[in-house]
Amino acid sequence: MFAYTFSFAQQSFVLSGVVKDKLGETLPGAGVYVSGYKIATVADNDGKYSLNLKPGNYDVLIQLIGFKALNQNIIISDKALTANFVLEQDAFQLNEVTIKPDPNREGYIKMFTDFFVGTTPNAAQCKIINPNVLIIDYNNEDSKLTVKTNQFLIIENKALGYRIKYQLNNFEFDNKTRIIFYEGYPYYEDLKGNKGQLKRWAAKREIAYRGSAQHFFNSLYFGKLKEEGFIINKLIKQVDKTRPPDSLINDKIKQFRSIGQSSLGKLTISISGSDSLNYWLKQKNRLKEISILNRQEVLTDTLVKKYNQSIKSVNFTDALYVIYTKEREAPSYANQIGLSVSRPFDMPDYQISILNLLVAPVYFYENGGTYNPRSMLYQGYWSWEKMADSVPLDYLPTMAKPY
Repeated sequence: MFAYTFSFAQQSFVLSGVVKDKLGETLPGAGVYVSGYKIATVADNDGKYSLNLKPGNYDVLIQLIGFKALNQNIIISDKALTANFVLEQDAFQLNEVTIKPDPNREGYIKMFTDFFVGTTPNAAQCKIINPNVLIIDYNNEDSKLTVKTNQFLIIENKALGYRIKYQLNNFEFDNKTRIIFYEGYPYYEDLKGNKGQLKRWAAKREIAYRGSAQHFFNSLYFGKLKEEGFIINKLIKQVDKTRPPDSLINDKIKQFRSIGQSSLGKLTISISGSDSLNYWLKQKNRLKEISILNRQEVLTDTLVKKYNQSIKSVNFTDALYVIYTKEREAPSYANQIGLSVSRPFDMPDYQISILNLLVAPVYFYENGGTYNPRSMLYQGYWSWEKMADSVPLDYLPTMAKPY
């Protein structure tokens, strides 16, 4: 879950405290991470830690081998803050666990990697270092893949020069709806590289950030969408009244299937019955909704409301059709089945994403982070770009301006 804010020119304040176990013993060596950022520290020999943070809302993750990871939301306002953390021993990590061999595990890991890390050109240069920490379950009845971890999942991204430690709370892929959802707490570290590598990584990071959902919400926060290359249209979704109701479709399919079976039993072939069955099967596969694109530009002051000093919210009907005009679609994106978004014939191959609102409103922050990952559903380009194309929430592009 992303629930953070970042300010460009604010004073930093100290967050400090002690990490202990339930018996009150201090825990030297505990890692203290600020989720979504490149900010972290390690508790000293007395279990004490200290971080400098700007005013904002942060998720702080505390982790030590043998103990359950602890996450706590911290709000830094206008003064130093003390926060002590108590970790609980993790019997799962301490005891030896016998895992039964699963002949499908490698296939599930491949599926998870494609849906979590991604299939973009950057994803081809990413590797999950420790797939053994993945706890995988596939429910055949629900056709749902779920994955979680009780340790950091480590991803080495040689395309952008990051080592990502990700505490994966939950990953779900519903094979029926084809919807992917995941939430957790990432921490970014810079990989070491020579001068040439650092230069290439800097360029690729900027490309990854530009046009992303993070860039979009940052621009929306400051009212700079058009300057940053974004245009919003409305995608109006209406029920297709020409599609027969499901009850009629299912009755007809059942009727013509029974006719076909009867004809086969008598060694005869019913051509008309077969044609009718195919017709109703096609009706069943028709979308229940039709989408109409309104190409009138949506003004942001009709969408965005100020919630408090550091949080804004966005609310809308139908869906937002977000066009990023400063980059074109990658050639490999066109080969992705089911991801491409329809566009008017006169529109260039700009990057297009659709933002569907599931829980209103969406709360978002200055750095482009959003509060509830289940509040939105992405389609199009944003649904293609995943962890392999992510950058930290405190990332600043080369030409960034402190609005």
